[in-house]
Amino acid sequence: MESYGTILRKAREDKGLDIDTAARETAITPEFIRGLENEDAAIFPGEPYMIGFLRNYAEYLDVNPESVLSLYRSKSIQESPVPDGLLVKQKPSFLKPLTIIISCIAVLAVVFIIVFVVIRKPSDKNGNIVVEKGMPAKKYELGSKPFAGRLFRGDQIIVPTVKGKIVLTVNDTLSSFGIDTPVGKLYTDLAEESELDIDGDTRPDIIVYVSDISATDASRGAEVRMLVKQDTVDTVPAADTAPAENVPAATDVSAPKHKQQVVLEDTRAYPFTVNATFRGPCEFRYRLDNKPSEESYFTNGDVVTMTANNGARLWMSNCNSVKFSIIADTKSFDLDIGKAGQVLAEDIKWVKDVSGAYKLVVVELD
Repeated sequence: MESYGTILRKAREDKGLDIDTAARETAITPEFIRGLENEDAAIFPGEPYMIGFLRNYAEYLDVNPESVLSLYRSKSIQESPVPDGLLVKQKPSFLKPLTIIISCIAVLAVVFIIVFVVIRKPSDKNGNIVVEKGMPAKKYELGSKPFAGRLFRGDQIIVPTVKGKIVLTVNDTLSSFGIDTPVGKLYTDLAEESELDIDGDTRPDIIVYVSDISATDASRGAEVRMLVKQDTVDTVPAADTAPAENVPAATDVSAPKHKQQVVLEDTRAYPFTVNATFRGPCEFRYRLDNKPSEESYFTNGDVVTMTANNGARLWMSNCNSVKFSIIADTKSFDLDIGKAGQVLAEDIKWVKDVSGAYKLVVVELD
């Protein structure tokens, strides 16, 4: 059976792609692509990053990501050292009494820890662990606007559906983000966007994207973006629609000197999310609606998530070092703007044309 690295390399060569081209189109550095094809997991900062890049690279090459991940996990298990407990070692007979004493102490310690944990973290009638006193879990209710924030074990997310409100509970923030749902535990990996069916009707209800999670410390929580799919609820509250008076006319931004790209057209304007994924060093500044602008220096692997009601203005020092995607109406649109080394300013905003239709457009500024 071929290894996952060989499968990826052959798929890339069959498509006539070199590593630099694949790196440019996936925003994965050439070094990491070689690491995937050479099965060198040591160059990645952690296994969640390795899994995220492996899944994205496989999808880019039209290779079944689950098959590739299965081969990777099989290889990892085969290369793992034999646990010390499985190796038979001859021990001197005089150590037996000491071993018995140490074992008894260990058993007592385990019993004490279990009792302590049960006392500090009692279970409710459904068997769910209650958060310690002084560390209350938080509740968040999703609407038409995306939720973006750091969630911790025990936090709850309330999702409105046509069948009523569904309560989700965060149960895992180590390596993968896990939530308890009425249909069981559902997981999302780092840098993965998942559409989850939380009520068992075979239709996705929410979209979950994990931008940061620790592989070693669950107490750090997980940075998560969550969005209710539009057809999950009957209607979207009017308050979440971008005010019509704040949407400029299309003629105000369609001057010939402004390069304009239409991303989406609809009968109304509503909030949208912009994701900026950096694949190189870049000074980046953005302003959402009429809020103060924010600016910082970013480098390879950094991600910025921005949600605007009407418009976002973006400035970047190197267009080729950042990849943009827009999420609106539960759909995702990728944007390729500018050239390598180009300093550029862009507006992403709703405009209203003469027919009364609303358009989400990308406008290149001077």
